[in-house]
Amino acid sequence: MFLFQKVEETTMKYTDARHAVGEFIIREQGNLHKYTIGDIAERTYTSKATVTRFAKAMGYDGWREFMKDYIEEVRHENAHKSEIDWNFPFTEDDSDESIMENLKKLQIESINETADLIDRDVLNQAVSYLRAAKRIVIFGSSPNIYFGELMRRNLLSIGKVASVAIPGESGITAASMKEEDCAILISYSGNNPMKDPMDKISVLKKNHVKIIGITSGGDNFMRQQIPCVFSMASRERLYTKIGNFASEESLQYILNVLFSCLFARDYRNNKNYKIINSRALEQARHTLINDLKETKSERS
Repeated sequence: MFLFQKVEETTMKYTDARHAVGEFIIREQGNLHKYTIGDIAERTYTSKATVTRFAKAMGYDGWREFMKDYIEEVRHENAHKSEIDWNFPFTEDDSDESIMENLKKLQIESINETADLIDRDVLNQAVSYLRAAKRIVIFGSSPNIYFGELMRRNLLSIGKVASVAIPGESGITAASMKEEDCAILISYSGNNPMKDPMDKISVLKKNHVKIIGITSGGDNFMRQQIPCVFSMASRERLYTKIGNFASEESLQYILNVLFSCLFARDYRNNKNYKIINSRALEQARHTLINDLKETKSERS
């Protein structure tokens, strides 16, 4: 999780004066370096002590230390600025054609950035986990879990035992997993140890389950706990945006890469398995359709 995302998360966490400070930081992101701590306190109707408390809530000793990292992150973001705003890729005045073009560019940029972020050693390790796993369970929350369902179906199509942890039962699912199993944890923020799926990490590690993490860039709880982690394209804010266009495209790409590389490790057998089962399923459909037709004719 990058600093600008931590600011947004912290802002949502507090309802006191620190919330006002956080909103000011988000609003004045590009100009924040122009303000002194006194200026910010005055413009947010708070105090210097409140501004300092906000910095400490972010894990810094004081405002000066926070600003040093924040300015550096803003500088990096400006150096890699996209022509498309990843959080608001269109406005109320844009035409349908303009919206189509902007979303196309956004999704292409997201995939390109995600591909650049994939560590080949991490990819190889993750694929080896999946290949050796007797059982694969995908953990996450909405909307990420919908992409987990697509991954589950792909894994089943080559004979891998896979499932998606059901909300409300993910705790007992994690507790039932063993050393020969593999868990895939998906969380964009990856930062709250009390929130699903991060709250499952301790029991999974206790059971020696192989864990693959997928989260945003920067430091967060998930990265501190799991060595095998993939980075999603991370220019999106956590809450202040129209939709998850970039992160969803990024997540889908990572899952597709994982499945495809797993498929390629035993290409011929996986290909034959899919073809044989596809034919069997198609035959079953034809049989069912014919049975329905015969039943309908008999009734007539």
